[in-house]
Amino acid sequence: MTARAADRARYDRATSHLDAPLAIVDLDAFDANADDLVRRAGGKPVRVASKSVRCRALLERVLARDGFAGIMSFTLAESIWLARSGFDDVLLAYPSADKHGFAELTGDPKLANAVTVMVDDPAQLQLIDDARDGGSEVVRVCLELDTSLKLLGGRVRVGALRSPLHSPAQVAEMARSVARRPGFRLVGVMAYEGHIAGVGDAVAGRPLRSRAIRLMQSTAKKELAARRAEVIRAVRAVAGDLEFVNGGGTGSVQHTAAEEAVTEIAAGSGLYVPRLFDNYTSFSARPAALFAQPVVRRPGVGVVTVLGGGYPASGAAGKDRLPVPYLPEGLRYDPQEGPGEVQTPLIGSPADDLLIGDKVWFRHAKAGELCERFEVLHLVEGDAVTATVPTYRGEGHTFL
Repeated sequence: MTARAADRARYDRATSHLDAPLAIVDLDAFDANADDLVRRAGGKPVRVASKSVRCRALLERVLARDGFAGIMSFTLAESIWLARSGFDDVLLAYPSADKHGFAELTGDPKLANAVTVMVDDPAQLQLIDDARDGGSEVVRVCLELDTSLKLLGGRVRVGALRSPLHSPAQVAEMARSVARRPGFRLVGVMAYEGHIAGVGDAVAGRPLRSRAIRLMQSTAKKELAARRAEVIRAVRAVAGDLEFVNGGGTGSVQHTAAEEAVTEIAAGSGLYVPRLFDNYTSFSARPAALFAQPVVRRPGVGVVTVLGGGYPASGAAGKDRLPVPYLPEGLRYDPQEGPGEVQTPLIGSPADDLLIGDKVWFRHAKAGELCERFEVLHLVEGDAVTATVPTYRGEGHTFL
């Protein structure tokens, strides 16, 4: 029996009393993945990206482990909710225009002490001030550095379109904007190198593309390490010492941790390990989050139909954004239909061994987005479900 077949048998036994659709997290794999992130971080704390987990119980579990500290959140409403739930170090990774949330933040000393907000434009500071509604608490601020690699004099750009702050001078000027403005305190700098951390460099069946990605990433790592060090020196010349310099992502943990300027690493997807994180030479980990759909039809030889399953991930549309049939091995989508909103035909020889009511296990393309489809996660240890915990959705929250 292969390792994957053994996992399928475990998951089927563990959930035999549960009807699909359902979602699980294999805690043995989750914990092993957490240990690997800590190992790769080389002694620097790992801040957990909540958008890749979206379950309070699992955030608590990973933050209780040595080597993890703090949360990187994705909306202001989520940040406030987490802070009110007992998490005392929440870095909001994206600028917000939530005026009600800023009024709440600036009016509550506990929230203002626990939450750090992201800015990259003086207009964002003005929006916060306009939203205060009498709130006088000092707002903790983090600046975001644009990590993109610019070539040919800037005519070619590689990387996400995020912050407009690219050069040390630009970031230092933004730091001065914060320093000049009462009611704000600059405490950190963040830089997410998505073109390194979030792009696999060993694409199956694409050796030339994989080689080109590795060449790009090697160039980008060197350029960013030098520029990030200059940026931090420039910001400290304006604002003094910083509480943190955050960088990285699941695919670049060890490379970013090696930079002296970086004090902490961000990671989240490496806990669940969705399908987009299979194609890396820098690390390998175990899939921990899966969902199951029930077989409801057998249209013919070599074909079964499962209920639902059309859960595409965000990003540029493409086959890599689709969930992948994982267990039993050998199933694939009908190219004419793909994964459907209500039903999904699957073809392949394993279909002939599946009965009505059997479970087919899938992996989502991304990590936390799976939790927007399910109200609970069943936590599996060995071949038993040992707990069932709510996702954000199960607690009544869909922050985006």
